[in-house]
Order: sequence, then C-alpha cells, then structure tokens
Amino acid sequence: MATAFRALRHRAFRTFFVGQFLSIVGSWMQTVATSWLIYRLTGSALLLGVAASVQQLPMLFVSPLAGVLADRIDRRRLLIGIQSLAALQAFALALLTFRGEITPFHLIAISCLLGAINAVETPTRQAFLIEMIQSRQDLPNAIALNSMQFHAARFIGPSIAGIVLAEAGEAWCFLANGLSYVVVVAAYALIRVAARPPAGEKGALIHELKSGFAYSFGFLGTRRILLLLGAVGLFTSPWSTLMPIFAKEVFSGDSRTLGFLIGSVGLGAVTATVLLATRGSVRGLGRVVAASTIVAGTALSAFSLSRTLWVGLPLLAVFGFGLIATIASCNTILQTVADEDKRARVISIYVMVLLGIGPLGSFVAGAIAEFIGAPLTITACGILEAAAGVAFAAGLKRWAQAVRPVYQRQGLIPDPQD
Repeated sequence: MATAFRALRHRAFRTFFVGQFLSIVGSWMQTVATSWLIYRLTGSALLLGVAASVQQLPMLFVSPLAGVLADRIDRRRLLIGIQSLAALQAFALALLTFRGEITPFHLIAISCLLGAINAVETPTRQAFLIEMIQSRQDLPNAIALNSMQFHAARFIGPSIAGIVLAEAGEAWCFLANGLSYVVVVAAYALIRVAARPPAGEKGALIHELKSGFAYSFGFLGTRRILLLLGAVGLFTSPWSTLMPIFAKEVFSGDSRTLGFLIGSVGLGAVTATVLLATRGSVRGLGRVVAASTIVAGTALSAFSLSRTLWVGLPLLAVFGFGLIATIASCNTILQTVADEDKRARVISIYVMVLLGIGPLGSFVAGAIAEFIGAPLTITACGILEAAAGVAFAAGLKRWAQAVRPVYQRQGLIPDPQD
C-alpha cells in the first residue's frame, strides 16, 4: 500500500494534494448546482447542453495557448493568479443567487468565464506535477493520485451538493466553492519547488504553438493516444450534461438522485485510480487503455437502457471505472514520453482534445435529446465510445513498438541490449 502513495513522500505534493482535493469538492458542488438550477429555471435539455458546452469550449482554443505560457513562466505563480480569479467567479455566482437575481444568461456567461479559467489552470497544474515531485519515476504515481483525488471529490462533491440543494439551495453550493478556491490558493502559496532549468531561447508564440502540435502529433505513440482521447471526450461528455433528465424523468427523483448518479461515476473512478496507483511500471498501459475504453462504452450504453435506479447506479460505477482508467492511463503515457521543455504544451493538447471537443458532443447530444430523448442519445454515445476502443486495440501492437524505445531510454523498462 505504501507503493500506492509513494508520491506523497514529497512535501510539496502533499500540500498540493490536500488543497486541491478540497477545491475539487467545491467545484463539483458548483457543477451540480449549476446544471440543477438551469434545468429548474428552464426545463430545457438544450440549455443544459449549452451551459456545459460554453464551460468546456475554451479548452479547445485557450488550452494550447496556455500550454505555451506554462512552458515559459513560473507555473506556481500562474496557478495562484488563475485560482484567485476562479474564487471571484464563484463568489459572484453566490451573490447573484442569494439576491434572487440569477438568470440562465448569468449562469451561461459565468460558466464560459470558468471554462476559460480552467483552460489555463488544467494544463498548468498537470505540468506542475513533475516540479513538485522532481522524479520521473514517481510521476505515474503522482498522476494516478491526482486522478484519484479528483474522482474521490467527484463522489463526495455531488453527494454533498445534492443534500445542500435540497436543504438550503444552490447559492450555498456556489459559496462553498468560492471558499474552496481560497484554500487551494493558500496551498500553492505554501509550496516551494526548485527553479526550473531555463527553457532556452523563446520563439514567437505562434512558432512555439506550432512546434507543440508538431511534436505531439508527429509521433505515433502520442498521436494515437490523442486521437483516442478526442473520441472519448466527444462521446462521453453528454453523460453529465443529461444526468438531470435521468434523475428527474427516468428515475423520478430529485437533486439527491442527481448527486447519487454523478457520485456513482466518481466511486468507480476512484476504484480505477487506486488500482492504477499500485502499478509499479508503465508496462502494459496500452492494453489497459484499449480494454477500459471498451468497458466504459459498453457500461454507458447499458446504463441508458436501465429504468431502475439501483440497476443504473452500479452500471455508472463501471462506466466511471473504465472512463478514468482510460484517461489516467493516457495522461501517464503522455507525461512520461514528453520532453520537459514541451511538457505543458503536450498536456494542453491533451486537455484540448479530451475536454475541448467535449462541448460539441454536449451541444449535439442536448439537441438530439430534445427529439429522441436522453436514453437513446446516451445509448448511441456508449456504442461509439466502445467502437473507438476497438479501433485502438486493433493498432495496439504497432503503437507499443513505437513507445517502447522511449521508455527504454528513460530507464522505465529494461533495455534488451543491456
């Protein structure tokens, strides 16, 4: 078990781990409260899709630029600034809701702002991991633990939000999120890391942006991972967007039901990340990616056909397990093979294809659900995700041959010539 938590021996990572966990709990409370409030005010599946889309859309355009920025400047200070802005948007949302002045327009506009903030924060935070642990050997474990805290919070946050929504209202969820950002800002202020080596001569922003894309898509090992993540982002993003409809109309529940549904995905995700954290090597991660993508898609389709909550909840847990096993494994592979001076750019493209393409899926799924219903829409999404996993599995041997020399150069797997 000590092996599963070995990255926590680094003091900076421990401080980050605690602060970030509380912040993510608050973020999930705001996410659930926002979707519930929009549906309560409008009753529209389309507007649910719009709200989810505008929060993720900046990932498509802003994240690559953020990757260039995070490769140039002090990542810790950038994170302090961007998390401070995130706190302000949460407090503004709470104030409007407490005053009874909140409208769908406010919710969508602030969701768009939060999306831009997250588009900068996510690749910067991911790239900052290696600075906090200063050991490539512990990086896969740090990534797994980072995923574990995120999805533990996904289990806890929506469950708390469901209770708070029912007992006190949406404003208190927004306020809690604002306070959680204050905690994570304090954590970053306490963290001390060694200075990064100079990145060398800096070129024009557009040149560095192009070189990041060329580096990421020019190598088969990263290109296929990124293409798979694009498919996963496109076909899985609608599940959370359409969950209020399942909670209210399919399962005849309320906000507590919504919290349980989203929390079940988080429970499965935590289980996946715990198992990944116990892995001692990157060997075999390609097989994990292929199998888990197929499992996630199959479970999502099966969930869409369920009409009983106690059948749906375990299926969502299996979906969460497969989805996060895929995402965390892909993240580990990309961060492991990336050169340090291009790490943030590679991760920003990972964020772009996983989360930036998601808004298209959320918007289209919301529009389609208006005509054929949420269950059939989710059925199709699950089938398409499973098909993407089958396609990756078909090319797995060639992919493994491409990444093996990189792992051998880094000493992560044995070199047969030694």
